[in-house]
Amino acid sequence: MHYALLKTFFHIGLFTLGGGYAMIPLIEEEVVNKHRWVTKEELLDLIAIAQSCPGVFAINIAVFIGYKLQRVRGALSAAVGTALPSFLIILLIAMFFHRFQDNAVVQSIFRGIRPAVVALIAVPTFNLAVSAKISWATCWIPIGGALAIWLMGVSPILIILLAALGGYIYGALIKPTET
Repeated sequence: MHYALLKTFFHIGLFTLGGGYAMIPLIEEEVVNKHRWVTKEELLDLIAIAQSCPGVFAINIAVFIGYKLQRVRGALSAAVGTALPSFLIILLIAMFFHRFQDNAVVQSIFRGIRPAVVALIAVPTFNLAVSAKISWATCWIPIGGALAIWLMGVSPILIILLAALGGYIYGALIKPTET
């Protein structure tokens, strides 16, 4: 099993551009749909936890899934599988970057990749919103949080803590009286 985790997360790490959030569709396809290691709801919870923890998002989520399946050995296999492709690619780029950094073709390629990376991040964000059952009544929470971080420089940690407190208050005090 640990080899399957290493192989799966290596594949995810190798074929995903744009960082951890861009990996979400591949993680979902491999881990939820293909291997059925976690459910879609569990993945959504793991994404929320991985975002809240310090460290690299993609490695955090890999560690959580690996640990669920095979404890420490699974966590290590999934983490190494996720990190190894990026490490090798960055090592190769670092070795040869000085040779092509000023090349007009390479600069044009990077300018073309940037909008695609935005799309790779936007699609899983929308899918997460749908999975989290964010409605028109609750969409103000992520929008307000994003605006507070972007425009006012509010710490993302404060946003997470306020959202957790709001969720607790809603669940403990408001929701029971609605029924």
